Amino acid sequence: MATKLANAQTDRPALSLSGQVFEITKSVRFEAAHFMSSSPEGHPYRNIHGHSFCLEATIAGCLDEDQDWVEDFSVFTDKLNEVAKMLDHKLLNEIDGLGVPSLERLCVWVANQLVVDFVGLQSVVISRPSLDERCKLVIPSVAHSGERPLQD
Repeated sequence: MATKLANAQTDRPALSLSGQVFEITKSVRFEAAHFMSSSPEGHPYRNIHGHSFCLEATIAGCLDEDQDWVEDFSVFTDKLNEVAKMLDHKLLNEIDGLGVPSLERLCVWVANQLVVDFVGLQSVVISRPSLDERCKLVIPSVAHSGERPLQD
């Protein structure tokens, strides 16, 4: 049976940093073009067209008493900007290892760029805000062992 608190808003035990799981998230933007050659003849997606993309990644981890953060945001930001620069103002169909540039494949491609540096990588989201479309890849636990989420 749970302990009844006199005032549930103020009578809570204090939390400590140790043992808590924290998630940090950072997003960056890029512009890119693509076409979907597998679309039926005459379909508008077969034509080269562009989008404004938002790339968002989340890292999770616990803090030890001697740690200040899950990951240094400046390191995380630098890596996300590096990945975005690889895609920015490019024709995504020409990016090595990407294949058909769907949102799903973009998520996996980005995750493969990040998981080596960030073992706590939990998810990657690629969105096209002007279209209200987004795709989220939840990183499987195998990624945390240093393996790639999708083998090329």
